[in-house]
Amino acid sequence: MAKNKTTENATSVADFINSVADENKRNDSFKIVELIEHETGLPAKMWGPAIVGFGSYHYKYESGREGDAPLVGFSPRANAITFYIATGFAERDDLLNQLGKHTTGKGCVYVKKLNDIDTDVLKKLIRRSIEYMQEKYK
Repeated sequence: MAKNKTTENATSVADFINSVADENKRNDSFKIVELIEHETGLPAKMWGPAIVGFGSYHYKYESGREGDAPLVGFSPRANAITFYIATGFAERDDLLNQLGKHTTGKGCVYVKKLNDIDTDVLKKLIRRSIEYMQEKYK
């Protein structure tokens, strides 16, 4: 079975963020780390080469594939800051409607800059996402 590429590693989160070319995205990323660490009490860790994750859970699919993943995370990608937030909890759509300027993909929320969104709503999304994942993957 293939090995997961996105695993927790010892790479420095600060070094990774400092390597982000866009100054605004770099500054937003440091603020996001502080916000999530304060909100969750979970330290930021690197997952793979480009995802900053917080906490972890172990999953196992019916196919037999299993691994670990961050409870919540983000990555300062070229086009947007990508938040990795669970999709299965009831309040998700309501909170996204209150978040501010963003787009979504399967399990991702894309934000151009932190000033475009309501960080209090982001905090609620993060808390509910983590609660949901911890309940789902006890």
